[in-house]
Amino acid sequence: MEQLKQKMEDILTQNILPYWMNRVVDHVHGGFVGRVDGHDMPHPEAEKGAVLNARILWAFSAAYRVLGKQEYLDMATRAKDYLLNYFIDKEWGGVYWSLTAEGLPLDTKKQTYAVGFAIYGLSEYARATGDKGALEAAIALFEDIERHAFDNQNNGYFEALARDWSPIADMRLSDKDENGSKTMNTHLHIIEPYTNLYRVWKNERLAERIRNLIDLFIEKFLNPSTNHLDLFFNDAWQGKRNVESFGHDIEASWLLHESAMVLGDAGLLKRVEPVIKNIAAAADEGLMADGSMIYERWKDTGHMDMQRQWWVECEFIIGHVNLYQYFDDQEAYDKACRCWNYVESHLVDHENGEWHWAVLPDGSLNREDDKAGFWKCPYHNSRMCLELMERDF
Repeated sequence: MEQLKQKMEDILTQNILPYWMNRVVDHVHGGFVGRVDGHDMPHPEAEKGAVLNARILWAFSAAYRVLGKQEYLDMATRAKDYLLNYFIDKEWGGVYWSLTAEGLPLDTKKQTYAVGFAIYGLSEYARATGDKGALEAAIALFEDIERHAFDNQNNGYFEALARDWSPIADMRLSDKDENGSKTMNTHLHIIEPYTNLYRVWKNERLAERIRNLIDLFIEKFLNPSTNHLDLFFNDAWQGKRNVESFGHDIEASWLLHESAMVLGDAGLLKRVEPVIKNIAAAADEGLMADGSMIYERWKDTGHMDMQRQWWVECEFIIGHVNLYQYFDDQEAYDKACRCWNYVESHLVDHENGEWHWAVLPDGSLNREDDKAGFWKCPYHNSRMCLELMERDF
């Protein structure tokens, strides 16, 4: 385990973080370039996404908290300042979904997912530095979500709203998603930032909101017949239950466990632990003989997306190390090590830095998708490294 921890620190400090410091800083307009393509070509004209900026903020804040390097604090502060100065909607609250390359509001909708990641990044900056302004901004965004995005009638959080928090027709997080008003993915990335905020703001209402989110995962998102998490629902929690996302399953298993542990509620933890073990076991249906995990399965058509996407492998590794640490599951640890060997051999770009998006079913690299962009951020892989580095075995 100590060897694996050292490997994680090496890959974080020598492969992942230098890429972002050297390739993605926007020295012309401030903040960070909105896109670097799969061939490592920057696109300075690209729009800038809130999720990318917030995830950079989280990654470098967490790296500074753990490793204490000034260069990481400088990157985190750059991301924090840009988020507060440009992405925060100072009239209506929340954060804009995207900006122009020059920093002007472009897509002004309030995607709850993006507001959640802004809380995640700001709360981590506060955790790492004690910065009161970052903490106050994170709390204000928490209040925005609770005031505008929470469904007081049916429970849960709406996927997206207009700039002024009025309803909108198209709430999709991305083009590949169904247009559901409530989604598992967004709720997962509300409980994650809420849990991180609770680490630095021990507020009882926040704790109650985290408990409620755990209940929603157990009572609404969990499919009791399969132990997979269903993804898309309407206001009244009616869903098609037709997609099984292996990466989201294993990611949820350890994040739900983390939330219950941070709350320090023994009764809740006792309720959660059997559930997260079942979810992790269901996720293993996506495990391949080479040690990697595939993306997803469509139950209605039988289609299997066999891509080995970078983020899925990261979540597989953390989730299985979590099973080893807390449930003494040696087989899970062996699976995590085999998956890391696959990642190191196939996904890590040892020449140019960072990781490729995916390995395609034919074994070739996916270079059509980005190295850095709206969805390719120093988040899943940095978090994997930091999670393993910080765990006490």
